[in-house]
Amino acid sequence: MQSLRFDELFACLSAAPLSRSDLARLREWIDSIRDPAECLALIETAAAGRPCPHCACARLQRCGFASGLQRHRCLGCRRSFNALTGTPLARLRKRECWLPYIQCLLESRTVRDAALVTGVHCTTSFRWRHRFAPAAARDRPAALSGIVEADETYRLESQKGSRNLTRPPRKRGGAARRRGISREHDCLLVARDRVGTTLDFHTGRGPVTAAQLHVCLQPVLPSDGLLISDGAAAYARFAAGAGFTHESVNVRAGRRARGAVHIQNVNGWHSRFKSWLVRFKGVASRYLANYSGWQRLLDAQALRTSAQWLSTAVRQGK
Repeated sequence: MQSLRFDELFACLSAAPLSRSDLARLREWIDSIRDPAECLALIETAAAGRPCPHCACARLQRCGFASGLQRHRCLGCRRSFNALTGTPLARLRKRECWLPYIQCLLESRTVRDAALVTGVHCTTSFRWRHRFAPAAARDRPAALSGIVEADETYRLESQKGSRNLTRPPRKRGGAARRRGISREHDCLLVARDRVGTTLDFHTGRGPVTAAQLHVCLQPVLPSDGLLISDGAAAYARFAAGAGFTHESVNVRAGRRARGAVHIQNVNGWHSRFKSWLVRFKGVASRYLANYSGWQRLLDAQALRTSAQWLSTAVRQGK
């Protein structure tokens, strides 16, 4: 079959009566078309000034091109690298599809939907999700300020996708064998201040402990701020040992707020996160931190375009 030239194709589209849905599909297809050089230019710009990823030496010389990217040779260790070496995006192919795929991340599409939109295999779509999302999620706030709310949310441990289960399988997720929070649950600790800055920590299995709070929260809490939590004893022990001002609300007794003392902001984040996860029909425990970081980026709305997301992912790999 002889292929149509662009002029002939354009004439056919101009003469065809297009419905609203046809126009929407056409716009979506046009928006998905990206110049491969655009992705390469973004990568090079984001990695400008990067030292050697092997020895951190800043003395470099150009050493040709490979796959469209400039290669450099380190004058210290004599090893060569490009802008993606040492980043989570290293050795990924089909760079002409990266920007459309990142747009799928911004739209929270499923693995299959993203694969269909970008024209890659489902396994490639899954692999890219767990490269692009964690890479950009490394861009975390350094600290919180003022009044900080902290609370944890729990999800039943999942070994989805694992070939070697460490427990008997559960049908369709199933339920925990014990009542309450136990070692069968994954703990996701979230701290959020009143201006919306959010940090998430995957602390492992079971209820959060004062030692885990010390590791996660002490480096990011303001020394002159106020920590607000629920009535869990671990927060009181942590605050007393670290010297932070602490207030608690007895949520179990139905007392959700005492004026400005409440944890409604962080609980609202928990609610949005759980509602957002439903579309993925189950998340393996080993990927929970990737999804919480992904949702943190979307909730903060700091990265609004594919170009911003890609640039952030490359810079965070330095």
